[in-house]
Amino acid sequence: MTGPTSGAPPEPDEQWPGAAPTPPRVPPGFGPAPAAFDPQPGGRPGRRPSVVVAALVAVLLVIGGGVYLTVGDGLGTFTRDGGTSAGTSGSPSVDQGDGKGPGVGPDAYDPNAGIRPGEARVWLRDNQTEVAGSGTSQYGPWRVGDVVVKAIANKFTAYAVADGQEKWKLPLPTAMCGVPPAPSANGKLVVGVKESVSEKARCTALQQIDLTNGKAGWKVPVTPENEHDTALEFEMVIAGDTVAVARSAVMSGFSVTDGRKLFGTWKANGCYPSAFAGGARLVVIRHCPDLNDARASGQAMVQELDPATGSPKWSHKYDPDWTVGRMLSMDPLVVAAHHKDRKTWNITAFAADGKVRSQHAPGFAVSGRCNGFGNASGFQECYAAAADADTLYIGAGKPGTSLGIEDTNQVVAVDLNTGKERWRTAEQPKGRTMWPLAVEGGRVVVYVTPGSGEAGAVVSLAPADGASQPVLQSPAASAGAEGVFYTHGVRIAWAGGRLFLLNGRVYSPDPRKASRAILSFGK
Repeated sequence: MTGPTSGAPPEPDEQWPGAAPTPPRVPPGFGPAPAAFDPQPGGRPGRRPSVVVAALVAVLLVIGGGVYLTVGDGLGTFTRDGGTSAGTSGSPSVDQGDGKGPGVGPDAYDPNAGIRPGEARVWLRDNQTEVAGSGTSQYGPWRVGDVVVKAIANKFTAYAVADGQEKWKLPLPTAMCGVPPAPSANGKLVVGVKESVSEKARCTALQQIDLTNGKAGWKVPVTPENEHDTALEFEMVIAGDTVAVARSAVMSGFSVTDGRKLFGTWKANGCYPSAFAGGARLVVIRHCPDLNDARASGQAMVQELDPATGSPKWSHKYDPDWTVGRMLSMDPLVVAAHHKDRKTWNITAFAADGKVRSQHAPGFAVSGRCNGFGNASGFQECYAAAADADTLYIGAGKPGTSLGIEDTNQVVAVDLNTGKERWRTAEQPKGRTMWPLAVEGGRVVVYVTPGSGEAGAVVSLAPADGASQPVLQSPAASAGAEGVFYTHGVRIAWAGGRLFLLNGRVYSPDPRKASRAILSFGK
């Protein structure tokens, strides 16, 4: 995530504004709310809940050891398709729709309809850009100061963090063909751009963008490293003041500050670069073919580079036929790899010097976006993993027929020194998933997606045992809108106490059906 990441979860005795110090309502048939969230049935109870719990309309309850969220009095229970059952008071029910309406006219969809004290106000923006019939990708979201920025095709747009009002736009002469997952620490992003507007145009140059003010900076050509160095797309990351560019078994490094070329190479000890990961360090994934067997799949290598020179600091080769899929954390470095023939995957934790701290085959499953199975690009696109110095927290579920599953309805904590599970939360109800976002203030921040009619929420888990506390709850009416930010393509950011959801693909404006682009709720 980028930008400031303040906004730690509330302390146990902090009270939400407007909260009434009354006990939470318990749905009929479930009995009294237990004292604390227990990550496993029969496990050790966590800390006693505070008045924060009473303040939220959607209250965290412990039912068989899991985190469940239920809609409070007056609104009834919202079904997944937008309908409601009868409420328990005389308040009118709210038809929040399915989140797909056009959002205009007297029946405009309002994600904040029926908002209650203590709930986080939502803002929502639809795509207003004409795109090809099959849609186009969105990139971001990047929080920089008081704006959040997204990119699409050849245009950047910034919105005010607080209310989603458009702050600036920046069109580019040609389409982007490479976008790093995050900008530099001072808000500078460098993207690949095409040489012309032709559909067959190559990716030939780099363009700097200042996300703090929406201004275009330097632009430099990417000089070919060899006669085969040509590409339609760049794989790009930023680490420190270096933007690294991978394409066609070639890699180059350029200064984010002035565009100066820092290094370039296409082969090292018989291993070809295929992709990068950046942020706290610069890591390259290489493919090492078997020189004695052209039909063999070869080996994958993970290598840390000096961002200023491109020189390797250390290297680690995986056994033959293993594919490096995702970087689950950059600091500490935690990598997921899979073996498609054996239908298994593993997690490797590395020390600062490249030595293996632990490597194990998990007893749980994760999304293909978090182990790379079925998704070979975007090595930092796992949206459901966070780590501290000694523990990985990852959204997980029961193993299925594939190495990648859709619903990660619990969080698993993995000890990076031993590879063993420390704890796992109980499963969420069907349709709800849990996505660890960050470790802040000594707790694990987790987004609980909408499902079974409830809107999304942000909770925090104690790193020692998974004991849960509420952080943010979006209004019940926003469940429909949140539900169309699809798991398989969503891009997500948690920064400064706010959650930002960006649909990975959008479509042209349509008077009959909106294409939801970006949604946010928080402080």
